[in-house]
Amino acid sequence: MFAGTKLLQKYLSPHVPLTSRSMHLLKDSAYVNGKWVQASSKQTFPVYNPVDNAIIAQVPDMNAGDAQVAVDAAARAFESFSRTTAKQRSDLLRNWFDLMVKHSEDLAQILTKENGKSLAESRTEIRYGNSFVEWFAEEARRIDGQVLQAPIAGRELFLLRQPVGVAALITPWNFPHAMITRKAGAALAAGCTCVVKPSEDTPLTALALADLAEQAGFPAGILNVLTTSVTNSVAVGKELCESPKIRVLSFTGSTTVGKLLYKQCASTMKRLGLELGGNAPYIVFKSADVDLAVNSAMTSKFRNTGQTCVSANRFFVEADVFDEFVEKFAAKIKSDIKLGDGSKKGITHGPLIKKSQLEIVNDLVEDAVRKGAKVHCGGTPLPELGPLFYAPTLLTGVTADMQIYNTEIFGPVAVINEFSNEEDALRRANDTPVGLAGYFFSRDVSQIFRVARKLEVGMVGINEGLISCAEAAFGGVKESGLGREGSRHGVEDFLDIKYVCVGNIKH
Repeated sequence: MFAGTKLLQKYLSPHVPLTSRSMHLLKDSAYVNGKWVQASSKQTFPVYNPVDNAIIAQVPDMNAGDAQVAVDAAARAFESFSRTTAKQRSDLLRNWFDLMVKHSEDLAQILTKENGKSLAESRTEIRYGNSFVEWFAEEARRIDGQVLQAPIAGRELFLLRQPVGVAALITPWNFPHAMITRKAGAALAAGCTCVVKPSEDTPLTALALADLAEQAGFPAGILNVLTTSVTNSVAVGKELCESPKIRVLSFTGSTTVGKLLYKQCASTMKRLGLELGGNAPYIVFKSADVDLAVNSAMTSKFRNTGQTCVSANRFFVEADVFDEFVEKFAAKIKSDIKLGDGSKKGITHGPLIKKSQLEIVNDLVEDAVRKGAKVHCGGTPLPELGPLFYAPTLLTGVTADMQIYNTEIFGPVAVINEFSNEEDALRRANDTPVGLAGYFFSRDVSQIFRVARKLEVGMVGINEGLISCAEAAFGGVKESGLGREGSRHGVEDFLDIKYVCVGNIKH
């Protein structure tokens, strides 16, 4: 049930004391119907530390049959959980939140181990992820219906908002804590039960969250976690999409995979929440505070080593301040970023998540340099630090014939383009099929309101590079997805509206 001390002594960093409570949260079993279980096939797969590719743990490799068992359990549990009061659900979520806060450091240690980000970044993610459970614990009691004015005498009309049913939650590796809490918090607040399929790269954080949910008092079947390897991931995902017992699917990941899930869900007409890829523009106008734009760019571009869907991906800097911005940004990158094992003191950034990601980033940079781009810093892997480290990179002179020009990089590479006027910047910023987030810097009030409305994205940061919070609606436009997460709108994907008409009432 719990990972043994010997397992921890073998795999946990010497920087993490073995007396830490995190040893009780490191699980080597999946969680289905209130029990810690192995795969029916008895197969397991390894979870690696991206710093050195050391194995942290072996977890069950669940298949489509195991997914059916979890879905059935969630469907049975929904019958009773959907009838709980909002206050009961709020109390359960609050218990879960309190335990997350109590074990925040333990969760951060596990997250750093399997994801590679620094402890400072992991602690920030844990606080961020926890905030969604706190928010939806409060929001559960604000899920109200509506009384309508009847057009005909003798009738009373009202709307009920009821939970959709079982929710399948497919979550990514880059924010393995926050992406689960943002989805599950909303689903559970609405009265839905959940089947979570975390990324094969980062299942341990999900299992730790399930452990805390169990301790919080969630009954069996309410929250289930399936761990799957690459081998079984497609089949399990297909099962979740096509099962008629799953009534809503929420996914965060690439646009390519999102489109596939969209198709697979069509046969059962599921509700869908899709938070997909981005290609965020980061515009610096000549009226901007350049130092503020540079400092904000450090967070917006290099958080999680550039592996975030809302990362600044295409920098556009007005000609008047282009040289100043590039010079200051390159200097800031060189002085502020310290790569290495994120569990060690003083490290700010870790490695990329896996070999394929490193190869994609390296190929994009090599193609750009070969075609004439200028490297101001970085531009190469850093094998002396570990197999998956890539130097923070700044490129200029990028042209449309280079692969990196309009590609979501998902790595520590900043591409700086020069523009001549506002219309030029907007045209280039909007010239992409996706639209998740966008950022711009300006001290011209009229320009601020103009550009905010004209950027074709779901979220805009103005003079700010880090904008997400539990109170705000997170989501995109165009091919960046459907629906919104967080905010009071976050529960909408998990609720049906039922219209009730009572007729022939005698007044």
